[in-house]
Amino acid sequence: MNDTVDKLVVFLAKRDGIDKLVKTFQYVSKLVNYQVEVSNPDIASRAKKWEVAAGLSRKAFRTGRFLTGFNAIRRAPGSSKTFQVLAVLANAGEMVYFFFDHFLWLSRIEVLDPKLARRMSFISAFGESFGYIFFIIADLILIREGVRKQKNILMEKPSDTEEEVKKLRIDRTMRLMGVAANVADLIIAVADIEPNPFCNHAVTLGISGLVSAWAGWYRNWPS
Repeated sequence: MNDTVDKLVVFLAKRDGIDKLVKTFQYVSKLVNYQVEVSNPDIASRAKKWEVAAGLSRKAFRTGRFLTGFNAIRRAPGSSKTFQVLAVLANAGEMVYFFFDHFLWLSRIEVLDPKLARRMSFISAFGESFGYIFFIIADLILIREGVRKQKNILMEKPSDTEEEVKKLRIDRTMRLMGVAANVADLIIAVADIEPNPFCNHAVTLGISGLVSAWAGWYRNWPS
């Protein structure tokens, strides 16, 4: 599959693909709003509406997504006890995040009491940050193991290892993208849990959102 349009069609056919595209819209519009808020209030207002609409759309797209975490826990993933524990903790956090995100969405569009939004946002963000911490730990451990494995391969049989080393490098790159996305999303979650000048600044949120979105583009883009 060498045609870019073919790859884009496949990418956008995935739920994660369309989510990353709309996430890009959401955080680009946040940065635009911040940049022109004083100089051009009309454009800032339009950008803010785009940001809000994109955020609500993403929540709608994620309906039922909590089942992914539930299924991962049910299948008891992991090659060792350590990774099984990390996977359960990470997916449990993500499951809480996506489950309560449903109620956050419904309260934001006023199907449920809008007063519930703040509470649902806190619970959802807490589950999200909890899960991301363990996803990050698992990826860092696997990156370290991959580096060690690559060194051993090159020391023991330096010839005829190009394909194996290439696979390890690709896996490491994907995991680094995952770490980048999870750290960026963790910053966004902390902004909901414990508002502070750094995490809640429009530039911090905008850049974090785009880092997460573009890392997702890279990981989900068809090869």
